[in-house]
Amino acid sequence: MNHIVTVQDAVTAFADFMEPTNAELDAIEQEMPVILADVELLDAHIVTLDRTPTELDNRRIRRARRRALAARVTLVNRTAGASLPGGAA
Repeated sequence: MNHIVTVQDAVTAFADFMEPTNAELDAIEQEMPVILADVELLDAHIVTLDRTPTELDNRRIRRARRRALAARVTLVNRTAGASLPGGAA
């Protein structure tokens, strides 16, 4: 006879002590512009999955790609400035 046992990690996966810390929430908040820009880019690509992209679709994809890249550059510049105090060379 095989015994069925519950997996303790699965049962306690949503316990109170497993909540994100304030530092993790702050990191997510800092990355939110990048996340939203990536979602916009994915939306632009999803629209063209079942058809040939029109010129308007191509412009929307290019614009979304530029916004995603700009959001990433902004995040990298912000985190690089924060991680190198004193202007280390």
